[in-house]
Amino acid sequence: MSSQIIASAMKPGNPFNKLISTLDVDGKTFQYYDVTALNDVRYDRLPYSIRVLLESAIRNCDKFSVKESDVENIFNWKQSQEDSVEIPFKPSRVILQDLTGVPAVVDLAAMRDAVKGLGGDPDKINPLCPADLVIDHSVQVDVARSGDALRRNQEIEFERNTERFLFLKWGAKAFRNMLIVPPGSGIVHQVNLEYLARVVFHCNDLLYPDSLVGTDSHTTMINGLGIVGWGVGGIEAEAVMLGQAISMVLPKVVGYKLTGELPPLVTSTDVVLTITKHLRQIGVVGKFVEFFGPGVTQLSIADRATIANMCPEYGATVGYFPVDHISMQYLTQTNRDVSNLRYIEEYLKAVKLFRDYSDESQDTDYSEIVELDLSGIVPCVSGPKRPHDRISVSDMKEDFAACLTNKIGFKGYGMDPSKLSGSVEFEYEGTQYNLSHGSVVISAITSCTNTSNPSVMLGAGLLAKNAIEAGLSVKPYIKTSLSPGSGVVTYYLNESGVTPYLEKLGFNIVGYGCMTCIGNSGPLDEPVSEAIEKGDIVAVGVLSGNRNFEGRIHPHTRANYLASPLLVIAYALAGTVAIDFEKEPIGTGTGGKPVYLSEIWPTREDIHKVERLHVLPSMFKEVYEKITTGNEQWNSLDAPLSQLYPWDCNSTYIKNPPFFQGMTRELPVVTGVSNARVLLNLGDSVTTDHISPAGSIARTSTAARYLTGRGLAPREFNSYGARRGNDDVMARGTFANIRLLNKFIGKAAPKTVHLPSGEILDIFDAAERYRADGEQVIVLAGKEYGSGSSRDWAAKGPWMLGIRAVIAETYERIHRSNLVGMGIIPLEYLPGQTADTLHLTGKERYTISIDDTLSCGQIISVDLDDGRKFDTKVRFDTDVELTYFKNGGILNYMIRQML
Repeated sequence: MSSQIIASAMKPGNPFNKLISTLDVDGKTFQYYDVTALNDVRYDRLPYSIRVLLESAIRNCDKFSVKESDVENIFNWKQSQEDSVEIPFKPSRVILQDLTGVPAVVDLAAMRDAVKGLGGDPDKINPLCPADLVIDHSVQVDVARSGDALRRNQEIEFERNTERFLFLKWGAKAFRNMLIVPPGSGIVHQVNLEYLARVVFHCNDLLYPDSLVGTDSHTTMINGLGIVGWGVGGIEAEAVMLGQAISMVLPKVVGYKLTGELPPLVTSTDVVLTITKHLRQIGVVGKFVEFFGPGVTQLSIADRATIANMCPEYGATVGYFPVDHISMQYLTQTNRDVSNLRYIEEYLKAVKLFRDYSDESQDTDYSEIVELDLSGIVPCVSGPKRPHDRISVSDMKEDFAACLTNKIGFKGYGMDPSKLSGSVEFEYEGTQYNLSHGSVVISAITSCTNTSNPSVMLGAGLLAKNAIEAGLSVKPYIKTSLSPGSGVVTYYLNESGVTPYLEKLGFNIVGYGCMTCIGNSGPLDEPVSEAIEKGDIVAVGVLSGNRNFEGRIHPHTRANYLASPLLVIAYALAGTVAIDFEKEPIGTGTGGKPVYLSEIWPTREDIHKVERLHVLPSMFKEVYEKITTGNEQWNSLDAPLSQLYPWDCNSTYIKNPPFFQGMTRELPVVTGVSNARVLLNLGDSVTTDHISPAGSIARTSTAARYLTGRGLAPREFNSYGARRGNDDVMARGTFANIRLLNKFIGKAAPKTVHLPSGEILDIFDAAERYRADGEQVIVLAGKEYGSGSSRDWAAKGPWMLGIRAVIAETYERIHRSNLVGMGIIPLEYLPGQTADTLHLTGKERYTISIDDTLSCGQIISVDLDDGRKFDTKVRFDTDVELTYFKNGGILNYMIRQML
């Protein structure tokens, strides 16, 4: 080992530079931090995911942001996990999608202006670690069931979003270390899995594990390839891009042991929905889940990625599969550089991050172990309102019927039993049809959760082929669509010969993006939507996505079920979810013969045979060679070249936000909340979709009134997600979800009661009135506040409305972090207490007294104007979070650091 080689990797002041070792692979010498050289017996007992955190701490130890004591705390994980020990973590890279990426780049551009305004160098605001942004959230299903749907949807996407795309192209040029993947390329997590993932980083001949954070909850999909990564708020991701470590509590790690073999009719979707329900019941929020056991060898990387993708739905921070020989086979299949594969495997073996799942001696210590026998899994779906409400397909008909009359809730619609048999007749394209409760009106093969998996995609294609050959069809009013996660899917569907059959059933490719899964499902045809409204029909969407929260998929589908691509097709053929596939025919085929699903369902061996023949490395090579240049519309965009962005005051898409207005170099004085009104009194499971919807802008909303006032027609409104670069729109869109249940109102509506006048107002209008009157506002909430997608605007929006604090029973991890990042105080009721047990109506006035002595986890008294008081716990969980709050937010802190 030469001293010259060692010196090139050394970071001055790192006490662990003594661990730098060399690795010779195919005549080339690499360096790495050899953690095993410490000869610490605790290392072999650490979960593999914790070993990645440990390596990062050792490599980045500077005795300031990462200390030797942090390394010891991670080594001592078995004890530290019980003590809520705080550690720093510096990921290797950041990944973004455009709905969260645009506001992130807007913030970076605004920070450059702020730094310049305070006398600093704006060029210091620049990503210090690689940042990849994939534009995948803008395309909508405006056109479906048509051979030109893809072209037309992409044209409409550019018409709506040219301004946003120009801004992002400016960002790609203005900021170093940032890659922008143009629209039409695929879904961020599938592109990450198939192309962007390094598995092992190689930087200046130094090798270290690939790791990341992303501005999307489902960043965890990459855990399936053995890469530690998870979703964070856009605010936190921006800090990582600027060189800051993430501050986190060293997690407990649940070992999830997989045994047995999958039954022949079960898909990876069935596996993940089963695991999601199981882990939700166990409770893994804030924990890592690490999979092990001989059953893992039954799962392809695509299967593992499907399971890891839905990590947010089962509540964990990561759902990790350590790298093994199947991981290396996947890298070969997806056309990764052969020379890279050699050093990836050798390095991971050298630092004991490569494992053999069939070797029990490589199993590690875990906080607890739970087990799942794969042989017991049956075909299933989840819904109608939450992804962890799993139902066996055999029970679907009975379960849906029960949901109709159950009291209103996650499994109920509270319908009068006397109205269950009603139906509405309507005319569509000259033919009469009927809609009844359970009728399927949206059927979408969508989302990286499943479209990254060749087995379920080819299985859907073979099912379509068998259905067509049996003489079956899908009713024309059902909005069917296919939105693959990358162009590779199109290649193997075409090469295998199943595309024509999918198209005959109406599953034409409509775009390469998230689409229906995130609510970009586009409009239903008017006869269909009118029939639903006329009969108050509980219409259904069936999708191969990862989320089905009420109001997310489409305003007219009150019930939405997550299912495998095969079952998406099956329910489209049936036209209803009120069917028992085991006892009832799926439809009538050639010659009037009843056809049962079991007769057309492809076998696992049939699917694997087609997959082996038609999923080839050459496909990945051809698609990804042109990933940044293959979109001619993108190539033709002429973006500005300036260091500072030239803001257009007339833009309704991109606007300089007010977050740093009036900011000074000095820290502001810490103040509490005085005599505040309650803007909203909310219950359990309020999602980020409720707080900051991403879907269409309702014509009666305050955001619509604003856009109309700026001269836009309703067809030009686009979606909230597309307008996240404009704070005027997003402030008005905060809590604008039509399914929001505010206890002040007593029914679903984006409204609140202004106090003390008693007027029912749009929430933005009420907040503005409070602001004009000089009144502070807070929010009361129940359990799991802020669950769902990681949306920084779900924290920025409340900040824009003047919300100073939230008092909730529990918080979703990312959302709580985002609230802290915006300087909003997250308070938590003490155990056993709720707004109900404390008899809080929300009509009281609330005073929360804090000052510079505030500490992590401090018990804070909340005083009411009627003389009552109660204690809460402040959810600043780390000293770093407390520092962010005292600075007025994480971005304000970063600006002061750059001066």
